Amino acid sequence: MRRLIVVLVAILTAGATAGGVAGQRVPRIGVLVPGSPEREQGLEDFREGMRSLGWTDQSNVSIEARFANGDPALLSANAAEFAAAKVDVIVAFATLATQAAHQATSTITIVTSAGDPYYGLVASLARPGGNLTGLSVMWPDLVAKQLEMLKEAVPSVGKVGILLQPGHAPHAQLMTELERAAPTLGVGVLPVAVGTGRDLPHSFDEMSEAGVDAYFVLNEPRTDAMRDDIAAIALRRRLPGAAQQRQYVDAGVLLSYGVNFSALHRRLAVYVDKILKGAKPADLPVEQPTKFELVVNLNTAKALGLTVPPSILARADEVIE
Repeated sequence: MRRLIVVLVAILTAGATAGGVAGQRVPRIGVLVPGSPEREQGLEDFREGMRSLGWTDQSNVSIEARFANGDPALLSANAAEFAAAKVDVIVAFATLATQAAHQATSTITIVTSAGDPYYGLVASLARPGGNLTGLSVMWPDLVAKQLEMLKEAVPSVGKVGILLQPGHAPHAQLMTELERAAPTLGVGVLPVAVGTGRDLPHSFDEMSEAGVDAYFVLNEPRTDAMRDDIAAIALRRRLPGAAQQRQYVDAGVLLSYGVNFSALHRRLAVYVDKILKGAKPADLPVEQPTKFELVVNLNTAKALGLTVPPSILARADEVIE
C-alpha cells in the first residue's frame, strides 16, 4: 500500500509540474489558431519568441494549440475549452480568434494579434482595460496603402475586385475604407464574395463580367485556406492581384504589403512573458507595428506579361524570382 501511495503522489506531482521544477506549478498557455497546422507558421514563431525569453514548452511552461481549420464554430469551441480548463493565458491569432476568446472568458488574460482592437473589445490602445491586450495589425489603416501599391505596380488597372467573406464585420469596415480611397487612386472597387472553395470560380466569373482587371484579397481564415487556388485561378485568367499577407505572394499572388507576421507572432511572447511575471492586461498598451514589408513575386509578373515598375522593386523588402 505504501508503495502504491508513493507512485500516486509521483504521478500527481509530475502532472502538476508538467516537466518543470518539482513543486512549482507550470503555467499553461492556450493558443487559438484559426487555420490549419500545415499552413500556420505563427505558432512556431510564437514558441521561438517564448524560448528567447527563457520559456521552454514542456519545461517551465505548457503551450497548447487548438486549430480551427477555418471553421468559426470550431474556433469558438476551442476558446470555450481553454476557458473551461482555466489556462493562465489565451493567445489569439487574428480577429476571429480574438472575438471567440473574448466571448469565452472575461477573466482569463487574452493576448492577441487582431486586425483592429477597436471592435468593441478594448477601451483604447493606451489603456485597453479588461482582460485583453496585444498587437494591432492595423488593417483599416493599411488597406488604402495596399490598394495604392497594386495601382502603382500595375498602372493600367481601372477596376479592382475585392475578394471578401460576406457577413464578416471587419471586411465591411475595410470595404468602406477602400471605397473612400478608390477615387483618389483613380480606380473603381467591386466587393466580391468568396465564400467557400466551391464558389471561387463563380467569384472570378463575377469579376470578369464586371470588367475587373485586378483583384485584392482581404485575409480571413477561410479565405487564407484557399490562397493557392486563388493564385492559380487568377493566373489562368491573367489577373494581377494583391494581398495583405506575404503567404499569398508565396502562393503566386503578385504582391503584398503589410506587417511582418513572423515578427508579430514572436512579439506576442513579450506580452505573455510580462503577464506571467505579474503584469495586468488592462495596464499593457496595445502595440501598433512600425515596420511594414512589401513582397513582390516577379515570377507571377512574368507569367502575366507585366513589367513591375522600378519604384516598386526599389522599395520591395523581398522579391521572389
